[in-house]
Amino acid sequence: MLSGVLALTIANLFVKTVGLLLKIPLRGILSDSGMAYYNNAYDIYAFLYTVSNVGLPTAVSMMISENRASGNIRESKKIMKIAMWLFVAIGLIGTSIMFFGAPLFEKAYKIDNLSFSIMAIAPTLFFICIASALKGYFQGYQNMVPSAVSNVIEAVGKMALGILFANYAVQTGKPTHIVAAYAVFGLTVGVAAGMVSLIIRKLLFKPAKYDTEYADLLKDGMETSPSSKIVKMLIAIAIPITLSSSVMTLSNVLDGIILSRGLQLNYTQEATKAFIGNLKTCVTPISNIILAFANPITSVIVPLISVAVAEGKPDKVRKAMNTAFRMAVIVILPCVFGISVLAEPIVAFLFGADAAVKAGPLLSVHVISVFFMSMISTTAAILQSHKLGKYPVISVAVGAVVKVISTMAFVSIKEIGVMGSPISAILSCFTISAMNFVFIRKKIGYTPNFAKLMIKPLISALVCALGAFGAFTLYYTLTGIATVSLMLAILTAVVIYVLTILLIRGITREEVEMLPKGKKLARLLSKMKLLAD
Repeated sequence: MLSGVLALTIANLFVKTVGLLLKIPLRGILSDSGMAYYNNAYDIYAFLYTVSNVGLPTAVSMMISENRASGNIRESKKIMKIAMWLFVAIGLIGTSIMFFGAPLFEKAYKIDNLSFSIMAIAPTLFFICIASALKGYFQGYQNMVPSAVSNVIEAVGKMALGILFANYAVQTGKPTHIVAAYAVFGLTVGVAAGMVSLIIRKLLFKPAKYDTEYADLLKDGMETSPSSKIVKMLIAIAIPITLSSSVMTLSNVLDGIILSRGLQLNYTQEATKAFIGNLKTCVTPISNIILAFANPITSVIVPLISVAVAEGKPDKVRKAMNTAFRMAVIVILPCVFGISVLAEPIVAFLFGADAAVKAGPLLSVHVISVFFMSMISTTAAILQSHKLGKYPVISVAVGAVVKVISTMAFVSIKEIGVMGSPISAILSCFTISAMNFVFIRKKIGYTPNFAKLMIKPLISALVCALGAFGAFTLYYTLTGIATVSLMLAILTAVVIYVLTILLIRGITREEVEMLPKGKKLARLLSKMKLLAD
């Protein structure tokens, strides 16, 4: 589990960082108001991408994992073949909806000329569909490297080509909305390159190398299910997962529409574009970096628990669930609190002092929702692995309603304005994660030990945050250089967190042993009595 999480975490962290770094020069080219075109087009793409690609890859990985566990090689191959045809069809449909429906989205947002950026990003859905089918296949073999490599290629292509195309558009005298469309098209080409890398890896892939655990079960001549049955099984697993994920991304689209229309009750369209561009350029990408640590846990845990459930090993299932929660809490909490207290200097470092004044307070609030997002992804993965996918759908539907209503209520109040978006995100994500925990307790009979899970990491994270704030204040007083002070404060915060969680024995020997060279480190820390039993 940890090897898969590490591969995806490193890649996802790289991808999110590149995504953030891309926004810095793009904001310089487009300005906050111009970034509204880019970001709103991306939100619509994210919704259609989720509808098209979240559920089916997970279904493919689950079904392939289960067939590997039973030794049915032919069934695994057939699942992949059928899934690929499904993905091609879905990709073509999704691309068509986005391309031809662009003018309708423009009218909904009340932002003139938005349709050009939407049309530029539309072909990406087709490429993503092909890539996602292949990612689901590799995840079924618990091989996360091809997905990680593809993600990196997409990110590099998006950054390099997005900036290159945008600069070309500026040099040829194109208006801002067309420059934004050129930048968006860089993403499309980058995704196409990532898809090609996965196709090459599939052609070179040797499944037998990964089936040594099931060598005594493997049979090439086992009967396969009818194609219609496989399609029904894929859809039965995929639909609840798709709904639970797409409802939230749909609420983000609705949130963007409500935000745009709500702000225009008190501000001009140009000022509204600047508010939205600032929020989604300077706040959301920084928060998303934290999710790079959480999302890989979900990708790995679904096939892992599915196999354990199929093998009838409840102890293995419970151990995987405990590990997933612990990893999420230990890693995410210090990141959330640290970014919250250092929000303004972080935004100033990346986007300049003018952006920090507007985006810093937004980031310090919005980042709190990221912890609940990590709990959502982990709890939803556990429910989906037990084929209880309809319950996250219910949770997310309720959370989406909370998000839309709270955004409508807060944004229209001039004194709150754009701050209503991060506040509604916290309320929504808390609601979803709380409901998922209730469903896990009732349907699976598993209740995390919250005292053991949360208290010590929470104490360590709070100490870390206080240390980060104090260190930045001290270093800035001594040096007067914000960048140096920020880097030193982050390093200090990391040291404080590690020392605190060890001193209060907030981490176990088993957890340390999962790290590279962890057994030697665990023996040393055990001698110093710094590990929990």
